[in-house]
Amino acid sequence: MSTNAKLKRGVGIAALVTIALTFWLGLVVTPPAEVMGNLVRMLYIHPPMAWIAYLAYGITTAASLLYLWKRTRRREWDLLAAASAEAGVFFTGLTILTGSIWGRPAWGVWWTWDALLTATAVLFLLYLGYLALRQVPMSETKRGVRSAIAAVVAFIDVPIVHESVYWWKTLHQTPSVLNPSMNVEVHGSMAWTLLLGFVAFTLAYVWMVWTRFETSKRQAKLVDLEVEKAIRERLAAEEVRI
Repeated sequence: MSTNAKLKRGVGIAALVTIALTFWLGLVVTPPAEVMGNLVRMLYIHPPMAWIAYLAYGITTAASLLYLWKRTRRREWDLLAAASAEAGVFFTGLTILTGSIWGRPAWGVWWTWDALLTATAVLFLLYLGYLALRQVPMSETKRGVRSAIAAVVAFIDVPIVHESVYWWKTLHQTPSVLNPSMNVEVHGSMAWTLLLGFVAFTLAYVWMVWTRFETSKRQAKLVDLEVEKAIRERLAAEEVRI
């Protein structure tokens, strides 16, 4: 096993262990909150998932900008952008799901057209559209450029999602962790469990993107080999006719 494979495997194992530990601490060790009771246990996974969605779309945007700039245009940036976007869509979906589970006992409904929820749903659809655009048949460069532009435009919704609870009157509470003042409103064992949740899901994101990126590179190489083979066969056929 290569060093790269061992390192990726180590990241994957670390992600599994820390996620399991986060769930154990969140469900068994930490106490219920004075106001929210056991509902506070959603805090240990919901904000970390939202953070990963932000991180994933940030990486997608950065890689897309590097692909759009001709001096740094490389296939790897396009593949990284796609891999990170896939992880972002996955974690955005989990964010919406866990938010709905929290919202049912807190608000009495699974879903409401709250500003934050609506903006998050739009973000989810925007990046689903980005992934769909990548499946449209076209040349590699054209697909990369169009997808990169779509990714940069879609990222505009990320700050809207984060700031929506401040800009509009919303049912959703302001962030307990990712707030402008960085004043964490969680303490003790609850704070350490929440911090572990952020680390755990970040490791999971790294492993997912790493794995998807390597798979995409192998697929791209196989396509290149098939194209080269087709060209050689076509040239050989033409020589026979001559």
